[in-house]
Amino acid sequence: MDRATATRHVMQANKSKDTGPELRVRFALREAGLPGYRLHWKKAAGRPDICYPGRHVAIFVNGCYWHRCPWCSMPRPRTNQEFWNDKFARNQARDQRNHDELVAAGWTVLVAWECRLKKDRLAKTMVEIVDEVTRAGEEHGEGRLIEVGAPEGWKLRVARRRITRHRRA
Repeated sequence: MDRATATRHVMQANKSKDTGPELRVRFALREAGLPGYRLHWKKAAGRPDICYPGRHVAIFVNGCYWHRCPWCSMPRPRTNQEFWNDKFARNQARDQRNHDELVAAGWTVLVAWECRLKKDRLAKTMVEIVDEVTRAGEEHGEGRLIEVGAPEGWKLRVARRRITRHRRA
């Protein structure tokens, strides 16, 4: 099998729905007594992975590689770099557009990154998701965007500095 064929098979194996992190979030929401969500609801901008229309909550479970996680230093492909840089930029612009549209409509948008749903961080992240979904059900206020499981501000600044230095090298 040549390299192009192997790459094509790897890319075809990537799923857009029912990924491991998404299934973990759905399981935890059911366990917390929060069933009744919609999956990939077409009426919400960006078709959120998990959506509570009555509560105005949209949950996006983002893969670190495709959505370019701010905490992970994911490698970029070495071949066809211009294509991949454009692809990642389009993904991030689309995500931002969808988030802005939902927030403007008064929705609570939760972004859960794949790295924050690993075993060692899953419980903390899920507590935050459940709290936000519950809070949104009690009050409909202004829309807001929340990156659940995000490290404290100082940790985030240090991580971003480290990632920026790494990319320059």
